[in-house]
Amino acid sequence: MTKIYGHRGAKGSYPENTLLSFKKAIDQGVDGLEIDVHLTKDGEVVVIHDETLDRTTNGTGWIKQMTLEEIRQVSAGSSFTHFPEYDESWDMEKVPTLQEVLELIAPYQIELNIELKTYAVAYKGIEEKVQSIVEKYGNGRKVVYSSFHLPSLLRMKKVIPDAHISWLLNEEISLPGDYIETLDLDALHLNKNIVLPRTNVIYKPMNLIGLYENVRVWTVNEPAQILQLLELQVNAIITDFPERVIPLRNKREAMV
Repeated sequence: MTKIYGHRGAKGSYPENTLLSFKKAIDQGVDGLEIDVHLTKDGEVVVIHDETLDRTTNGTGWIKQMTLEEIRQVSAGSSFTHFPEYDESWDMEKVPTLQEVLELIAPYQIELNIELKTYAVAYKGIEEKVQSIVEKYGNGRKVVYSSFHLPSLLRMKKVIPDAHISWLLNEEISLPGDYIETLDLDALHLNKNIVLPRTNVIYKPMNLIGLYENVRVWTVNEPAQILQLLELQVNAIITDFPERVIPLRNKREAMV
């Protein structure tokens, strides 16, 4: 059965990469969460998408140049007043640490996809720090480490040889099965445009025949595309709107 991962939680409806968003996605029935991690100036692993605070908080500045205490001063929810579900309580949401996320999901049997945001900033030692936190607070759950930056994934394999690593791709590659086997990848995390035909464009998607069980696709929110991916039986769909996608998946599964 294709799994449904909440993209930064339930990003389409709640402030992304916050404990609120993660809990809402869990309540909606996700099989997994996709989160992003960076390192602060004082070496703390925080969960936020961008290299800076500017877009998703009411603060400014580079994560790498700020301490955790400084980052704690900003709101991670007040920038989302345009969302229909907005409530003033969102203003109290903070940029969470990886430890806090793991503690939040401890009671739930879900997978966790941690994206290492290392393609723009070289966070020295982030792989070791992340793995140490996961080992201590992960409760033995399946954790998938993904990144656009392949060296970071290979370093993670050195830290823990049996780590589940997945390569994020925006562009297609030739012979994808060879990459999966040679690099011992758990999966390829592919932009949906690599997997699905593009409307009004003569385009043949990357050849993934026999590999769909090793493919997770992002970011998919349209019902027609979701149904196509369910038909292909990809490993997982990563979506901003779990509450929309999960009923489609469950209805299809009930009909099979």
